[in-house]
This record gives sequence, structure tokens and C-alpha cells, in this order.
Amino acid sequence: MQTAMKRKTSWPRVGTTVLQHVVLIALGLVFLAPLLWMVSSSLKGNAELFKSDPNWIPHPIRWQNYPDALTYIPFATYLRNTLTICFFGVLGSVVSCSLVAYGFSRIEWPGRDALFFLLLATMMLPAQVTMIPSFLLFRWLGWYGSFKPLIIPSFLGGAFYVFLLRQFFLTIPKELSEAARIDGADEFTTFARVILPLAKPALATVALFTFLHHWNDFLGPLIYLKDQSSYTLALGLQQFLNAYRSEWGLLMAASTVVTAPIVVLFFFTQRTFIRGIAMTGSKG
Repeated sequence: MQTAMKRKTSWPRVGTTVLQHVVLIALGLVFLAPLLWMVSSSLKGNAELFKSDPNWIPHPIRWQNYPDALTYIPFATYLRNTLTICFFGVLGSVVSCSLVAYGFSRIEWPGRDALFFLLLATMMLPAQVTMIPSFLLFRWLGWYGSFKPLIIPSFLGGAFYVFLLRQFFLTIPKELSEAARIDGADEFTTFARVILPLAKPALATVALFTFLHHWNDFLGPLIYLKDQSSYTLALGLQQFLNAYRSEWGLLMAASTVVTAPIVVLFFFTQRTFIRGIAMTGSKG
């Protein structure tokens, strides 16, 4: 009888769980629909794309759209430029932000909290406010037309990434740092050999955020790059749209190739990404 009562009381919980999964799956399909339509359109010709009764499954499938799309623009050059900016941007953000976050979280010094508050206040400034002063500064430095305006700021730290890493560093017990100092380690050795190995999820989150920012960045390259040989993939897609406006199937193929690495990257790093986000902010 007790078993029967347990079964009865568990049915509402099961029904709630099923309903939650149904709602989440429905919302997932809604958000996934544009991506699926882009992939479907990348395998169609213009005649099929503009049919009055569009279909999801292309017939016939035009695989030739992909090699045509990658040859119409210097895709390899744009990819190399984008990966170069992403690599140095990720390197600069991880190194600079982790150092600054360590200073704000593990080292006691006068005015630390006030300066950290001032750093957070800079997050309230929209990028459009600093766009013109930044452009004038980089042009005065002679960096206009190069990758430097897109890379060097990453080595100067970002307020959001510093905040993210600081919150994570605060969750690491101070006894570990004290034990390292007793063993004769200096501050930098403690940072490099004790704190950083424990902060891999947070560092991976910062690296992923930075990579996504530089990979998808359109406005920055549009402002600072003037030579077509230095264009990134985001500018390449815009150039593709201007030059081959009528070839929508090829544009969708190029967009699919540009989007695919981001989807694959997030698929393989989502566990580390979610862990890094979840473990920050647990201690103020």
C-alpha cells in the first residue's frame, strides 16, 4: 500500500518533468529553426529558394554551392586573418585579465576595492561612446590599417573578464596560497602554480568568450582595416553580399561555413563553459 501511495505521489512530479522537457524542446526547435533553414538554403539554387511553397529538404541538393562560395572570395586569407586575431586576442585576455583579477582578489593593498568599483563602472560605457576617441588614438599611434587596434586592447584587460576571474579566484581557499608562501613561493609563483591550475574552467570561459567576440566582430575590422588582404571572415561575408547579391545559395553556404566552427566549439566546451560560469559569483 505504501508503494502504491509513493507511485501516486510521484506522478505529478513526473508530469511536471515531462512538461518542462516538452517546453524546452519546443523552444530549442524555435531557436534552431533559423540555423536549420540557413543550412537548407545553402544546398539550394535560386529557383528553389524563391518558390512560393518553400521546402526544408532541398531537391536536388546542390553541394557545388560550398566550393563555389569558398572560391568566389579569398576564404583562406580571411580565415587566416581571423584566426590570427582570435589567437592573440585570447592570449592577451587570458594573461592580462588573470593577472589583474589575481591582484584584486588575493593581494591586500590600499584602495583595492575602490579601484575595482571604478573598473566595473567602465562597463556602463557603451562601445559607441569610446569609438571615436579610440579611433583617433590608434590613428595617432599609426596603427590604422593593421591588426594592432583589434589585438592590443586584449592585452590591457577587460572589466567583465576581470570580474569573472576575480569572483572565481575568491572561491579558492586562501590556505593554499599561505601554504605555498610557507614553502618559499613568491607571489607570482603562487599565482602561476597554485591559482591558475585551479582556475582552468574560468580561464576556459574567458578564452571562449574572447574567441567568440573576435570571430564574430564586424564593426572593429570595418573601422580599422582598409586593405582587402587583411579582411576577416565577417568582412568577407559582407563583401560577398555586395559582390554576389543575387547568389543567395552561395551566401548561405559561406555563412554556414563561418558559423559551423562556433557551433562545434561550443558543443565540445559547453561543460567547461557552464562550470566556469556557475562557479563564479559564489563568493563576493
